[in-house]
Amino acid sequence: MGSRLVIRIAAGAAVAAGAAVAAGAYPLFFRRGCLYWGATPEEVAAKLPGDELLPEPDITSTRAVTIDAAPDAVWPWLAQMGSGRGGAYSYDWIENLLGLNMHSAGAILPQFQDIKVGDELPLGPNRPMMRVEVCDPGRALAVKVADGNWVWIFALAARDGQTRLISRNRIATPGAPMPVRMLGMLVMEPGSLIMERKMLLGIKRRAERLARETPR
Repeated sequence: MGSRLVIRIAAGAAVAAGAAVAAGAYPLFFRRGCLYWGATPEEVAAKLPGDELLPEPDITSTRAVTIDAAPDAVWPWLAQMGSGRGGAYSYDWIENLLGLNMHSAGAILPQFQDIKVGDELPLGPNRPMMRVEVCDPGRALAVKVADGNWVWIFALAARDGQTRLISRNRIATPGAPMPVRMLGMLVMEPGSLIMERKMLLGIKRRAERLARETPR
């Protein structure tokens, strides 16, 4: 057996072993922190407006951040989210590698503030639309993708002059084979944390700046 073949077999075995370790370690030690970053146990367990839109999801994440501003400084950034609108306040360069045409706004865009139930928000060019299903300004916003398998909920709770911004994703994967489910768990879940953490902190930074600049 040639040395190159031996090296390739050893490398393949090492990759397989690493994948097996990751598959075993992630659910036991890392998954909860990934799915529930920033959220309290009470927030994870809480029923949010829009949960009923997908009552039996296969995957649920609940992530949260404290914003040093009232909900009325947070809501405008949620209202204008979307491709070709205010963006997603995450890593635009990653979003745009996927062709999503996301350009995160640094200012309130008045033309996108009059959001209401029934509006359709674009995920990107030639991508499914997300329909607004719950719109309670300053309190809750929930959107559902066209095929019904993804619901994204934002809830705002005022606390002592601050706001807890909670983001919940409810996702169904009907008929997905086990390898696809494993890929979703080991790759998509950590990836979603990276993007959503950036988004929540981006909204926090923008809302706190808006609160400082708004005369009281």
